Amino acid sequence: MIILKSDEEVSKIKIACQIVAETLAVLKASVKPGVTTDELDRIAEAKIIEKGGKPAFKGYRNFPATLCASVNSEVVHGIPSKKNVLSEGDIIGLDLGAIYDGFYGDAAITVGVGRIEKEAEKLIKITEESLYKGIEQAKIGNRLSDISHAVQCHVESSGYTVVRDFVGHGIGRNLHEEPQIPNYGDPGQGPRLKKGMVLALEPMVNAGQSAVNILSDKWTVVTKDGSLSAHFEHTIAITEQGPVILTSARKAD
Repeated sequence: MIILKSDEEVSKIKIACQIVAETLAVLKASVKPGVTTDELDRIAEAKIIEKGGKPAFKGYRNFPATLCASVNSEVVHGIPSKKNVLSEGDIIGLDLGAIYDGFYGDAAITVGVGRIEKEAEKLIKITEESLYKGIEQAKIGNRLSDISHAVQCHVESSGYTVVRDFVGHGIGRNLHEEPQIPNYGDPGQGPRLKKGMVLALEPMVNAGQSAVNILSDKWTVVTKDGSLSAHFEHTIAITEQGPVILTSARKAD
């Protein structure tokens, strides 16, 4: 069942989302060669707590960290480590969630470490663009798969593939709620979008094939062919005025 949120509930989700957005901005500025993903995790946790929130991922189904830090061929759910030192030319996906007053916010960005190859730059650009293509379709009266189709079309027309084993999701009082939101599919399918839906859209895009594996840590998802992968995510609310990005970098009203 898709839970519709009241305006008051959306306002609370937005506070959690702004904590996520502000923390991601700090993390983005902290990414550089020589930094470990464990250091980024500690920065993330300190910032969320400073802003009055709680880390949403830490302890969720026994995930051991605040931040998902996924480097190069890691797609999502990378576990931060003192041994994982970022190098010039790497790319890293930073996926973060926060809880505030019982409501969740969730977002992700992918950034380069120092100077990166043009192919990596293009992968990041197309993945971020595909997120906004999906958001454009998140309006009252459209079907859920209109979002999915827009993402898939932009990604595949650029020569990349979407990950099919992991999807976006509804969000609110729980980190993961209905509906699931694939990044592929035919348009005009699934439930109609309504005011009060709050969704976390999150394209995961591979430079090579779409197939993925999960490492022995039972969390880290990697591309099966070893190609690069990028990930972007926003939490949005569907309103009568169109989709509102709750995790935009703009400060809360």
